[in-house]
Amino acid sequence: MHINIEQLQQELNVEQREFNELQQRHFKVRAKMALENEALRKSFRGASDFLMGKRKAVFPDEGALSALRDRGEAIRQHSLANLPELLERLEKNLTANGVQVHWAETADEACTIIHDILTANNARTVVKGKSMVTEEIELNHFLEARGIECLESDMGEYLVQLAGETPSHIIMPAIHKNKAQIARLMHARAQTSDGSQVPYTEDVDELIGNARAILRDKFMRADAGISGVNMAVANTGTLCLVENEGNGRMTTTMPKLHIAVTGIEKVVEDFSHVPELLTLLTRSATGQKISTYFNMISGPKKAGELDGPEQVHLVLVDNGRSRIFSHPTLKPTLQCIRCGACMNHCPVYARVGGHAYGSTYPGPIGQVVTPQIAGLEKHGDMLSACSLNGACGEACPVRIPLPELIRELRAEAVSPQFTDATAVQEVMGRGAKRTLGESLIWRGWALTHRFAPLYRIMTTAMTRGRGLFRSKAAAALLSPWTDSRSTPQPARRSLHELAKARGVAGQYQNNTADKRGDNA
Repeated sequence: MHINIEQLQQELNVEQREFNELQQRHFKVRAKMALENEALRKSFRGASDFLMGKRKAVFPDEGALSALRDRGEAIRQHSLANLPELLERLEKNLTANGVQVHWAETADEACTIIHDILTANNARTVVKGKSMVTEEIELNHFLEARGIECLESDMGEYLVQLAGETPSHIIMPAIHKNKAQIARLMHARAQTSDGSQVPYTEDVDELIGNARAILRDKFMRADAGISGVNMAVANTGTLCLVENEGNGRMTTTMPKLHIAVTGIEKVVEDFSHVPELLTLLTRSATGQKISTYFNMISGPKKAGELDGPEQVHLVLVDNGRSRIFSHPTLKPTLQCIRCGACMNHCPVYARVGGHAYGSTYPGPIGQVVTPQIAGLEKHGDMLSACSLNGACGEACPVRIPLPELIRELRAEAVSPQFTDATAVQEVMGRGAKRTLGESLIWRGWALTHRFAPLYRIMTTAMTRGRGLFRSKAAAALLSPWTDSRSTPQPARRSLHELAKARGVAGQYQNNTADKRGDNA
C-alpha cells in the first residue's frame, strides 16, 4: 500500500492545529462539535459498553461488591481524616529509605522542582510512565520548553503525544482513535532508532510491536524516568505503581534517576489497606481481577543490587488539594482512586468524549476536580454537562457522591456570596457564573410564589399571553434554556381556574368552613 508520506504529515499537522484551536473554544462549542462527529460518538459508545460489560463480569455478586465498596470508602475516608499526619509519616519513612521528598504547593512549583532535579543530574532525556498529575501540571510542555526531551512510554499516552493532543480518558488516553488513525499517525510521525519511518500497518500486534521497539531503545538511553503513584504507604515508605504494559517498571528501574510525582491525597496508612483498593481499581478500570504489574518502590538501588535507580525522588503536589480538603462538603472529591468507572458509565461522556471537557480530568470526576483546581470562572461551564442521572455515583468504587458534589459546585458557581476568594474553605471563583439577569429572574420567581395575589397575576398573564412565547423576542430571551430544551408553552387556563370550573375550589372552601364551624 503506497502512501504519500508528505501529504499524510500535512494532514496530521492540520488535524493538530484544528485540535489546538478547538481546545481554545467554549465548552458548549466543543460539546456541539463532538455531538456532530458520528465516528467519535460510535467509538466512545462502543468503548463505554465494552468496559461496563467487563466490569460487570468481574463483579457478579452485588452483595460482595457493595461490601467491598464499603471497605474501599472507609479506607479512603480514614486516609483523608488523618491526611496531615500520614503525609508527615510518609515523608519520614521515605527519607529513612533513601528517597528524597519534595513538596510543591502549585503546578509551577512542581514543574520547577522536577526541572531542577533533572538539571542537577545533567538529564536531557526523560521517559515518563502514565501519570495524570504530570498531565495536570503540564510537565511535558514545561520541560520541552527548557530543552529536555520527555517521551511518554504508556502506549496510549505515546500515541496522544505523537498526535499533539491530550488524553481523552484517564485510563485509556487514546480511546478516541481507531486503528486506521493510529496507523497513519505511527507511519507519519514515529521513527525507529535508525531514523527511518515506521512501516504503515493496521495490524494491532504489529503497531504495538513497532512502538515497543522504539520505546525499548528510549528506555536504554534515557537519563531519567518519571512516573506517577497509585498509592503511597505511609507506614513503610513505599510507592505503589499499578500498570499493565511493563513501561512503568522500565521507567522506574532502567534510568539512573527516578522521579515519582503524585497528589497529596494518594497516601494510605498501611499495606493492609492496599488489597481492597487494588481490587477495586483494576476491576473498575479495565475489568481485570488484577493488573499485570504491581510495582513497589521503597528506595534507590542498594549496594550489590544490579537493578534500580541510583536516586529516587518523590514530588508531593498540592495544586488546590488543600482547598478541597478543607471544604466541608467537597472533601470526598479526594477519595478518587482514578479508575475511570464514572466516565465509562456516564451517558454524557459517552456522547461527547473527553476532549469536549477541555481539561485533564474529563467526565464526572473531571467536573468535580477541575473547577476546584483551576477555578469556576474558567471551568464552571462543564458543570452543565450532567443530567444528574446518578450513574457515576452508583459506579464509583469508593462511593464518592459525585451527583451531590456536582450540585454543590453548581450552587457555588452562582452563589451570591462574593467573599474572600483566598479563604481555604472556598471554591476558587465562587459566584463566577452568577449573572444579574438570572438573579433578578429568580428573585422575581421567589417573590411571586411568596404572595398569592402576585402569583394569580402571573399565572393569568402567562395563560392569556401564551401566544407570545412563540415570538422571536421570546425565543431570544429564552435561548439559554431553549437551545437544548423544548420551548415552554403555558396552558390555556391555570390549575386554579380549572379546579374552580369543576367545583373543586368550592368544595375545598366548604370543607374548610365546616372545619372552622366544628372547631368553634
